[in-house]
Amino acid sequence: MRSIPTMNWSTAVHSRYSRMKFFASTLLPIVAMLMAPPAFSQIVGTARVTDGDTIIIQDHRIRLHGIDAPESQQTCRSGTTIWHCGRSSTNALNERLSGYPVSCHARAQDRYGRTIAVCTVSGEDINAWLVSQGWALAYRTYSLDYTAHEDLARSQRRGIWSSEFIPPWRWRRGERL
Repeated sequence: MRSIPTMNWSTAVHSRYSRMKFFASTLLPIVAMLMAPPAFSQIVGTARVTDGDTIIIQDHRIRLHGIDAPESQQTCRSGTTIWHCGRSSTNALNERLSGYPVSCHARAQDRYGRTIAVCTVSGEDINAWLVSQGWALAYRTYSLDYTAHEDLARSQRRGIWSSEFIPPWRWRRGERL
């Protein structure tokens, strides 16, 4: 008569550990891959500018990765003069993109459903261009990709760096000049 194998505590723990290890190494990556946005999707077309760091191509709302531009209603102060730096940022982006096809490489999706992307025109990184011209700041909360561009704009007092301003992330929380 054959004996029925019994499972002792050591075998049970090992068996449970093996199942967890299998789940973690096999199933979790598959689930994560299915839930993640396409890593290298590309969106190409004519862009419509909605503000200094957001564009629309076809039906895709695209937030430019790693940068934060002044809000459309945001103002800056140069001496005693108040100027609409948010509109100026939007206008600068609009002029730069006007008449050119824009190519955006999706990196993620934000909580508002916008695609986060690095966009180029004729091979030039538009995100970097906006920051180096002083029309946007490096958004260090999310990326350090454009800090050198910001340092250049600040040192040469380009765009908003020629004035006093509130960083856009603080302006959105209600802080004003």
